[in-house]
Amino acid sequence: MSRENWYKVDNVAKVFLATATKRDTRTLRVSCTLKEEIDPSMLQEAVENAIQVRPQFQVRIRRGLFWHYMEDTDLKPVVSEESGRVCPILYMPGRNMLHYKVTYFHNRINLDLFHAISDGTGALEFLNIIVLEYLHLRHPNQFDNTMIHSGASEDELNQDSYKQFFGSMGLSGSSLKKAYHPGGLKLPYDQLQFFEIQMDTAEVLAEAKRIGVSLTSYIGARYMISLSEDMPPRKRKMPVTISLPVNLRNYYPSQTSRNFFNNVNVSHIFTEEISLDDLAREFDEKLKTNLSEDNIKKQMDNFETMEYVAPVRAVPLFIKQWVVKYGSKMNDKKVSLVLSNLGVQKPPVEMAREIENYSAFCSSDNMFSSMSSFDGKLTLGVSSPYSNTTVIKNFVRDLTEDGIKVKVNATEVIR
Repeated sequence: MSRENWYKVDNVAKVFLATATKRDTRTLRVSCTLKEEIDPSMLQEAVENAIQVRPQFQVRIRRGLFWHYMEDTDLKPVVSEESGRVCPILYMPGRNMLHYKVTYFHNRINLDLFHAISDGTGALEFLNIIVLEYLHLRHPNQFDNTMIHSGASEDELNQDSYKQFFGSMGLSGSSLKKAYHPGGLKLPYDQLQFFEIQMDTAEVLAEAKRIGVSLTSYIGARYMISLSEDMPPRKRKMPVTISLPVNLRNYYPSQTSRNFFNNVNVSHIFTEEISLDDLAREFDEKLKTNLSEDNIKKQMDNFETMEYVAPVRAVPLFIKQWVVKYGSKMNDKKVSLVLSNLGVQKPPVEMAREIENYSAFCSSDNMFSSMSSFDGKLTLGVSSPYSNTTVIKNFVRDLTEDGIKVKVNATEVIR
C-alpha cells in the first residue's frame, strides 16, 4: 500500500487532537466476542486483509502550521493478546505510530481506535470486516458470498461529510448551564474504571413500552435518577444533563468511514420529586425535539462555520489547540454523562451464527456509557474517571427493582 495521499482532519477530529490526555486518551473500543477461541496468526492475517478493504485507517496524524492532517502510512498492524488498559493511548505528537490497535482475549476480538480517525459507526464496520476476514480463514468456503462493506468508493469513504452537508454562516453559543457531576475524588490522572452491564433486551423494552418511550429514553432517564440519588441538597438546582451522540448518516446520504456525528443534550433539574415514568416521558419528548432535522442542521452549521472565519484560519496551531482545549473543558462541565447508543448490531446471518456478543467503551473525563444490543442482549460499556462507584450501584439497583436481571463486570484499578 503506497498511495501517498494526505487529508485534512475534520472539525471533530481537531477537538480530539487538542484534548487527548493520559486518562482521556480519546480512544474508543469496539469488541466482538465469538463462540470459539481466537487463533492469533489467523487474526493477524485477517487484519492485514481488512486494511486492504479499509485503507482509510492506515494513516498517521501529522502537525501542520495551522491544522493537523493525515497521511497514508505503510506501518504494519501487529495483533497481540490483550494486556494493559482498555482504550490505550493511540496518538502521541511526533510519534510514528498507527492510530488503531487490534487485540484478542480468549474468544474476544478488540479494536481500539483513536477517535480522530473515525466514530463508532466507522469503527464497528471496520471491526466487522476484520471478523469476517477472520471467519473466512477459520472456516474456508463458508463465507465466500458474505459481504460487510457497502460498496462505497474510496472518495466516499474518505469524505469529510461535515463540509459536504454543513457550513452556512451564523454562530451562536451554547445555552447549557454547568451540570451536576458525581462527588468524590477522581482516579489517578492516567486511570479510568470500566464496567460492562448486560441485560435482556426484551425486559428493558417491555419496561420502556409500559411507560411509552424509546429504549434510549428509558436508559437515559434511569441514568438521570441514578445521578440525582448521589446529589447533595446544596446542588439540587444544578441540571443533570445527558449528552447523546447522533449518527448523522441517519439524516444525510453519507457513507464516510470518518467521523460524522453530533451531540444533542437532554437536561432536568431535580428541585421537585418526579417519578421515573414522568421523567422518561419528559426525556423522550425533549430528545425527539432535539433530533429534528432542522435542529440538527442549525447546530452543525454553527459548529462547522468556525473553520471558515478568516481570523481563526490564520492563527497558528498551538494557539488554536489551546482555544479548542479550553472550549472543550467548558463544554464538559455542562454534561453529567454521555450516552452513546450504537444500536442493534446486525451482521450477516452467516456471521451472526458465530458471534456471541458485541460491546463498546469510550475513554472520557466524564462518565460515558456506550450501548449496543445483539441477539437479545443489551450491553452497556461504562467508563468512569471517579473512584466513587455510587452512580453505577444506583443504576444497577434501580434496574433490578424494575424487574430487569442485570449482570455486571468491572475492571480493577490501582489506587
